[in-house]
Amino acid sequence: MRLVLLGAPGSGKGTQAAKLKQHLQVPHISTGDLLRAEVAAGTPLGLEAKVIMARGDLVSDEILLGMLEDRFSRPDTANGFILDGYPRNLAQAAALDKLLQRIGQPMDFALQLDVDNELLIDRIAGRAKAEGRDDDNPESVRKRLQVYDQQTAPVIEFYRQHGQLTVVDGVGSMDEVFNRIIEAIAPATEVG
Repeated sequence: MRLVLLGAPGSGKGTQAAKLKQHLQVPHISTGDLLRAEVAAGTPLGLEAKVIMARGDLVSDEILLGMLEDRFSRPDTANGFILDGYPRNLAQAAALDKLLQRIGQPMDFALQLDVDNELLIDRIAGRAKAEGRDDDNPESVRKRLQVYDQQTAPVIEFYRQHGQLTVVDGVGSMDEVFNRIIEAIAPATEVG
């Protein structure tokens, strides 16, 4: 099972990815974690990324794709993976699709956790208050959600056009949402 997990900040992607990882017995690959690990390990791509990040620039799609290709070549991805945090735009979606086709691991699903923006703002504001963070005020969250919507709308459409998009209602308890996800991808996970 190879899937991309899509969802706005606060939609529960991280929580559901952890549950899916355990259920499907495939690795959860977060591009942020991958980038930090490559930098810490001092790999050639990690060293290149470190220089770019030290300048305050974003790591190029080419470097991220190289890191992903290396990660996908490891034995633990033979039965699939859960990709979180990538792709974030149309160019990345197209590049990822080409990479996965080339290595013979085409994407099974792009799973979108759908949560109303006002509920997301409430969730993030509640989390920020509990963690003592003041950077997640409602106005900054609205801006982040607007940017997310603008950037990922084409990604969602990309997967819809490829017949790979599955939208799951992300509102409810952790277990309710997880059960919806499993139900949505069940035909692909059943053996027989």
